[in-house]
Parts: sequence; C-alpha cells; structure tokens
Amino acid sequence: MTTQSNTPAGWYPDPQGAAQTLRYWDGAQWTQHTQAAQQAQPAPPQVPAQPAGPDPRVQRQVQQQAGVAPSGAGGGTLFTEPVLVVNQKAKLIELTNEYTVMDQHGTQLGSVVQVGQSALKKAVRFVSSLDQFMTHTLEIRDAHGRPVLVLTRPAKFLKSRVVVARPDGRQIGEIVQQNVIGKINFAINADGGQIGAIKAENWRAWNFAVVDHAGNEVARITKTWEGLAKTMFTSADNYVLQIHYQLPEPLLSMVVATALTVDTALKQDARGFN
Repeated sequence: MTTQSNTPAGWYPDPQGAAQTLRYWDGAQWTQHTQAAQQAQPAPPQVPAQPAGPDPRVQRQVQQQAGVAPSGAGGGTLFTEPVLVVNQKAKLIELTNEYTVMDQHGTQLGSVVQVGQSALKKAVRFVSSLDQFMTHTLEIRDAHGRPVLVLTRPAKFLKSRVVVARPDGRQIGEIVQQNVIGKINFAINADGGQIGAIKAENWRAWNFAVVDHAGNEVARITKTWEGLAKTMFTSADNYVLQIHYQLPEPLLSMVVATALTVDTALKQDARGFN
C-alpha cells in the first residue's frame, strides 16, 4: 500500500473503493484505519422574510377602546388609510409635543413633531403652565420623515385657532374654536368659507364628530384610555381617527389635521383633554 505522494496526512476517500468510507493517509502510506464518511446535509430551504404581524396593542386600541371595526386595507399613507392611530410620546414633563401616527394594524405611517421652540420657551413650559398663551407649530411628516402638513396655533387667550398649511407655506385652511362654554366646537374653514366642523360629544371634549358643510359625519375622533399609571404620571394622549370614506381636498387634509388640532388647541386648557 506504499504510495509516493506529497499529499499531507488526513482522511481521504478509500482508494480500495469501499463506498462511503474514508481511509487515513499518514503522509507516506495508507493505514488500516477507516471511518464512515459523513453525508453532506442539504441546505435548508430559504424561507422569505415575513412582514411583522399586526401589533395587538394597536388593534386593541382601535377595536376595543375606540370601538372601530376592522376595515379593508388603505393605500398605506396618511391620506389614504381609513383609520389613523395617533399616539403621543409619553413624557413625565412635556417640553416638546411628539406623536407617532400608525394605521389600524400598527404600521407607522408618519409622525408629528413640534418645531421652532427656543430654549427660553422650553424653560417657560418647564416652570409654568403659560404655554397655552404661546404659539405652537407642528409638522406632520410622512413615513420617510418628509413634512406634508404644518399646523400653527397662534397664542391664544380663550379660543384657539389653528392654521393648516403645506410645507411650502401655502395655507389650506383654518380650524377655529367657536365657544368656550359647553361642548367645544370648531369650524373648519377653507377657500373663503366653512367646509365642515368638529363637534365635541361631551363637555370634557374627549370624543369628536367631524362633519362636512351639510352636517354629515365624515370622520370621528376618539380618545383612548392607556391605563391609570400612564394617565396620571405622563402627559401623553392617544386618539383614533376614523375617516368614513375617501374625502375630496381640501377637506381631506383638514380632517387629517383634526386629530392633532384638538390636542394642540385644547391641551393646555384645563377643560380639554387633560
């Protein structure tokens, strides 16, 4: 069995032809030591990555807390989904308003971020409740972080007014508080006239019906309960906006802004969502 070779020592297929057998080569000759060859195992099939399933917390918020029945998929954007879930980032002390906007399954569609606050303004918010008399500006951003709407609430005394504009500054319309006593109502104004309204369903202004110029309900805003601890120890407010059917512009943009407007308009008002 002697063989001239430069092959290093190791296990190699048996030259005597035994099937599925390895024989040890000591660097100079074949030895009597053999072992069964390990069969190569086929690679496991590649399973395509599955998208994340629906978020049960968001589904519970939509279906159980807001009472909104599951609906068909929308277009996957802030302006094409029938249900928008608006959850404010929980903070012990709120110096900047921040929200996440999702569809009814928990997929993030965008966000809302307060912009233009100076260090002095943040300091005033930290030590006092005077921020209701200050101007607040929020950007509604799409899933890629690009602004799609800008909401500005000028400093208020009793009644709020929120200006809704495009990112380039073109004004779309205004949402104007109509009263300070009883159920809070807002007029939705655009193109020189009133195209709809937001009507609180109780004096605490927790739930709102959004109607068109003829008084037909086109959308609904419902505040959802997130537990005693979160409600008592943070400033976060969560809402579900249900749009009943696809709306024309500018009403569509104004309705998308409503779920944020009611919070921005009433947040610092003790009669509002707080």
